[in-house]
Amino acid sequence: MDKKVDKPAEGKRPAAANAPAKPRSASAERVRRHREKMKAMGLKPVTIWVPENYKSPEWKAEMRRQCQLIANDPHEQQILAEIEDWFDPEGWK
Repeated sequence: MDKKVDKPAEGKRPAAANAPAKPRSASAERVRRHREKMKAMGLKPVTIWVPENYKSPEWKAEMRRQCQLIANDPHEQQILAEIEDWFDPEGWK
């Protein structure tokens, strides 16, 4: 169970209790509405970090190596078969 923390995480500032709310820009408001819509659909935002050098020969070689490792893995084949069973192309363009 999580313990209650008395101080904010390092690098974080506590919000001022009586500070007026800063108005959001139009784009920030659109993002907020989009995130609320996704949350209402039961989705959770996830950030995927990709290295800046994803086009480098070393990166491509490493991705190729990792793909070859799982290419004939029985568990990977089972997962792919399940995804194909779940896939419903109706409505996709």
